[in-house]
Amino acid sequence: MRKSGFCVVTIIAAALLVGVASAMPLNSSARAAIPTDLQQLISVDYRELKNSPTAMQLKDQLLPDNLKQFESALKGVGIDPDKDIDTLTFAAFRTEKEGIKQVGVAAGPFAMKSVVKKLTLQKIKSTKYRTANIYPMEGGMVMVFLDDSTLLFGDSSSVKLALDTRDGMTLSVDANATMADMMSSVDSAPVWSILDQQGTQNVMRSALGDAAKVADYDTIKKRLLGSRYTMNFNSGVNFDLTVVTSDSVSAATLSSLVKAGLLYKKMSASAAEKVAMDNTSVDSDGADVSFHFKSSDQQFQSLMHSPLFNAVSH
Repeated sequence: MRKSGFCVVTIIAAALLVGVASAMPLNSSARAAIPTDLQQLISVDYRELKNSPTAMQLKDQLLPDNLKQFESALKGVGIDPDKDIDTLTFAAFRTEKEGIKQVGVAAGPFAMKSVVKKLTLQKIKSTKYRTANIYPMEGGMVMVFLDDSTLLFGDSSSVKLALDTRDGMTLSVDANATMADMMSSVDSAPVWSILDQQGTQNVMRSALGDAAKVADYDTIKKRLLGSRYTMNFNSGVNFDLTVVTSDSVSAATLSSLVKAGLLYKKMSASAAEKVAMDNTSVDSDGADVSFHFKSSDQQFQSLMHSPLFNAVSH
């Protein structure tokens, strides 16, 4: 990956990797199963993606292989992602002994009884975990219904940790005030995500490139508390990222660093990357730093074929 300076492409790809109708907030069944020590939560409205060729192209380029395998595994149990899924949500959370674990939640009009019947006909048997019935899937994943139209999936240990949370044995995301507050600010968007302090520091360091080596960034990085973003494809591509800092001075300093990084990077950028930078605005407001990026579908598709985008999205 080239790291000569800041580019909005790096932020978009890094934020998505750490991985129409308006998207729906997490339903109560899903929210209750998300552990409190959350690193990142990203939610995607599948209906929005299907209505935008640019969104589908972005999904195909950035979606990790294990999540592509999940789509295939769903078809194996009688759920068609293109017809039966409204939203997909992915949660990465920290554990004391096992590091970062991940689970996904699919919500849609599929019927639990119908799917279970198909599983029974295929002689796929469940294992009991307290009151939950856990079913094996392709690719080593397992799944469990949280309610009639909400499906939790992931590797076995991750799913069991989520069920422990659902059953009140560990705290849920609602006990994490910072993440819960950020979620309420973005969860009506077609694509949205929240990221914790450490994840935000990593994304900004990656995005700033060489600019992150200056003393000012080392001074303020611990004052970056978290971040949230939204993305929609209703009229071209709109990406809005807010980095939450501890105070207005830190926000102003980060904003200045990013603007300087943009100017530095622009000197060696490709034509598509220069257009992206021209379409990017950065401002601080109180303790928040806001990034806004807007482009036409054609401009963004050109950007996705740029060397920098290919570098940061793999």
